[in-house]
Amino acid sequence: MLSKRSLLQSTLALAIAAGLAGAALAQDKPIKIGVTAGPHAQIMEQVKKVAEKQGLKIQVVEFSDYVQPNAALAAGDLDANSYQHKPYLDAQIKDRGYPFAVAANTVNFPIGIYSKKIKKLAELKEGARFGIPNDPTNGGRVLLLLQSLGLIKLKEGAGLKATPLDVVSNPKKLRFIELDAAQLPRSLDDLDASAINTNFAISAGLNPKTDSIAQESPNGPYVNILVVRAADKDKPWVAKLVKAYHSQEIRRFIDTEFKGSVLPGW
Repeated sequence: MLSKRSLLQSTLALAIAAGLAGAALAQDKPIKIGVTAGPHAQIMEQVKKVAEKQGLKIQVVEFSDYVQPNAALAAGDLDANSYQHKPYLDAQIKDRGYPFAVAANTVNFPIGIYSKKIKKLAELKEGARFGIPNDPTNGGRVLLLLQSLGLIKLKEGAGLKATPLDVVSNPKKLRFIELDAAQLPRSLDDLDASAINTNFAISAGLNPKTDSIAQESPNGPYVNILVVRAADKDKPWVAKLVKAYHSQEIRRFIDTEFKGSVLPGW
């Protein structure tokens, strides 16, 4: 018969073994990464293949808007997301207090202006209806683009969060129609022109290189990022994920698949 001490040691050994088995099992679960449909999803599917060779399993979860991937990450339904740029993340953290951290840069999508009614911006008529994203950072991004193209002037210091209320000069009297970014491609039939984020443009069958009538410079603050919860930033799986994303295989895929409409940001 086992002594009380031996029984206690056996019980402890079993508990430790069970704990280790549980930890191993937890590591076998795939890392859930939220992306928006289109290029972000396509790229992450390739990252998934590269990461698996390094022993990291990934489950790609697609979303159709910009709000839910951050909400899902905060709720613990995702382990990371890959779809947003730093100004958007900063605004989300300020507004919602998300405990997030940037793990790495990913890609850059120069935003473009599209139209089914005109071939160049000079053809915009007075009072033209112009679609812009209704989230503060992307809306401001478009207004800065329009300012750089000479169509409007913003008040001093408006910066990245400019809104139509910050427009102080609008010679063509453009009427800004603020819509959810994902809805903008479908707005082209109803508007004179629309600024559309590249990921949504590509998903709608538009070619940013040939279909846009104007495009922002790729050199700016809008490089996209891989985001994790701050508590997870230094975990080994994050380093593996970044290594897989920043691999030559992924760079080649981006260059080949998107032909310059999506650019590596690292």
